[in-house]
Amino acid sequence: MPEPGKAAATAPFGRRLAEKIRERGPLCAGIDPHPGLLADWGLEQNVSGLEEFALSAVRILAAEAAVIKPQSAFFEAYGAPGIAVLEQVITEARLAGALVLLDVKRGDIGSTMGAYTSAYLDGHGALAADAVTLSPYLGFGSLTAAIETARAQGRGVIVLARTSNPEAAELQNALLPNGKTVAQSIVDQVAAINADAGTLGDVGVVVGATVAPGELDLGALNGPILAPGFGAQGATVSDLRAVFGHELRGVLPASSRDLLRRGPDPAALRAGVREIQASIR
Repeated sequence: MPEPGKAAATAPFGRRLAEKIRERGPLCAGIDPHPGLLADWGLEQNVSGLEEFALSAVRILAAEAAVIKPQSAFFEAYGAPGIAVLEQVITEARLAGALVLLDVKRGDIGSTMGAYTSAYLDGHGALAADAVTLSPYLGFGSLTAAIETARAQGRGVIVLARTSNPEAAELQNALLPNGKTVAQSIVDQVAAINADAGTLGDVGVVVGATVAPGELDLGALNGPILAPGFGAQGATVSDLRAVFGHELRGVLPASSRDLLRRGPDPAALRAGVREIQASIR
């Protein structure tokens, strides 16, 4: 039997995600081993502290949430041993029944993008996840091979469109010659890929829960929407509904630091997940 995380999935990512949302609700629980969180948990800022934090968190969160989103940068900061911990997190999350969205935000051209694709989307890669975040800001076409590889292997891609950080507006809301914003153009190109999908497409977008309602037309997307900004950055359930509509179809509200602050007590962390899930439902 293939080791979790190292074999290509067979069912399309969108279908598996839709099923997992029906089973567990839409929460995307982040695992961000931020130095401040390690300190809050009483852990040293070293590989041992990282491992205790990340594995303690994933064993609670992955049993409750539909999607686990490790932030790769916080593991990379510890070098090769940190990457080894990230591999453990991916495996543990899969064993607990959660889907893994690896937050890497990669985006490049040619052979470099091919190497990223091999690392994160190839069925035999040690870091291969159910889906990854990618950046289209070297041109949406630079992601074509990665998207094709992901879909061929039953994996997904979540493309940055309109992110929650304040600095993003200058670029992402810039107008193109066709009158659309850059962000809307990205959404439309993703929608075109998902046009022939069934319940939910395999390619999604990142749209912050903090953006202005009506800023983007998401009606034709037919794909998942990762919605950062929920919780710690101030967005509420009411904001989610204002931005994405009442049904929140395919929307994955992401909570990382706000949720992880409930630890290290396992019962408090578990209660935090269930509280957020209940509020979204």
